[in-house]
Amino acid sequence: MLGLLRKFIPPFLLSWYHFLLSLLGATFYRFPAKKITVIGITGTNGKSTVTHLASEILTEAGFKVASVSSIRFKIGNQEWPNTLKMTMPGRFKLQKFIRRAVDADCKCLILEVTSEGIKQHRHRFIDLDTAVFTNLTREHIESHGSFKKYRQAKGKLFAATKGIHILNTDDDNAEYFLSFSANKKYSYGLKELKKQGLKYVGATNVSLFSTGINFTANNVLFDMKLLGSFNVYNALTAICIGLSQGVSLEICKRVLEKTVGVPGRMEVVAKEPSVIVDYAHTPDSLEKVYKSIKSFSDGNLICLLGSAGGGRDKWKRPEMGKIAANYCDKIVLANEDPYDENPEQILQEVKAGIHNSDLYEVLDREQAIKKALSLAQPKDTVIITGKGCEPWMCIANGKKISWDDREIVRKSLLR
Repeated sequence: MLGLLRKFIPPFLLSWYHFLLSLLGATFYRFPAKKITVIGITGTNGKSTVTHLASEILTEAGFKVASVSSIRFKIGNQEWPNTLKMTMPGRFKLQKFIRRAVDADCKCLILEVTSEGIKQHRHRFIDLDTAVFTNLTREHIESHGSFKKYRQAKGKLFAATKGIHILNTDDDNAEYFLSFSANKKYSYGLKELKKQGLKYVGATNVSLFSTGINFTANNVLFDMKLLGSFNVYNALTAICIGLSQGVSLEICKRVLEKTVGVPGRMEVVAKEPSVIVDYAHTPDSLEKVYKSIKSFSDGNLICLLGSAGGGRDKWKRPEMGKIAANYCDKIVLANEDPYDENPEQILQEVKAGIHNSDLYEVLDREQAIKKALSLAQPKDTVIITGKGCEPWMCIANGKKISWDDREIVRKSLLR
């Protein structure tokens, strides 16, 4: 139905349609967000990991927490996977969830807020107490029309939040998000950037290992089991969220150090050879994943990738191929959520950015995973990107196939 509406209704009327749905959803569930502290997290990458870490920190501190991310739904001790193939649920689903959280006596809600969700007014009538900015790189450009409009969509979250703002001041777009007024502002990063009115949390003495990361923040050493330099930023974001809610740095340290991993985010599925599954589906996140693995891997890097989201962001396909060629010793191209687009054409567009590499094209993703595993020697690392812990593969005519990259790896290695 919405597809037909998009074809025949002018954009401004479609925007009103989304707005009215949000109003109806909030009205039907009696504006539940007014009775809970809401923390909204936006940015291109890291939202799910930050939501996961911050939820654990607040829970450890004694809060009853609800959260919504692309990975899971959580209300107190109850949690279940997000199988919607949608990071930010539709208006009625979201308002219903918040009502359930309030009725369960949750005191805090942590919510991933996407640019598409903001564009469709899904954040409307949700009283936000805290807005969090992780980072901004090119994504959803075709949907928004330009990077500037994509950034402006993210900015609407900060315009709607007057309480607390938490920002990554290392990001090139930090000044834009700092321009929005708030009662209190926290900033974080690896660069020493202190501005008047900002409570700053910085990481120093960062070390990367095959078993985790070390860094010092506010004179406290953090020894974490999460992999990748980008997880230093994710940890700093979660620390700032904790501090903003009155949680001590000691509790943040305790939670972060006992966190073994986040599902589908640099998740080590097997060892010797090491097999890692990650959600990376943008050029920036892909490069950070490859660079991090290269920093601690002794063997070859064998990567499996495609280009998530058929029918959108086609510009990134050759870019992702180019990045893979720069970092990976062997590349396997595979199908990945083609929707109604020709999957072979998607692969060819990724391949256009790859030159002088040991390349294999295996359209069937399960067979491609088996191929990548067969290429690996004991000291090598196989990195499978694009889907993480997603439970579905989306193909033509609105069909979804039950899927889990991690389970396919485990089954393949047992044979």
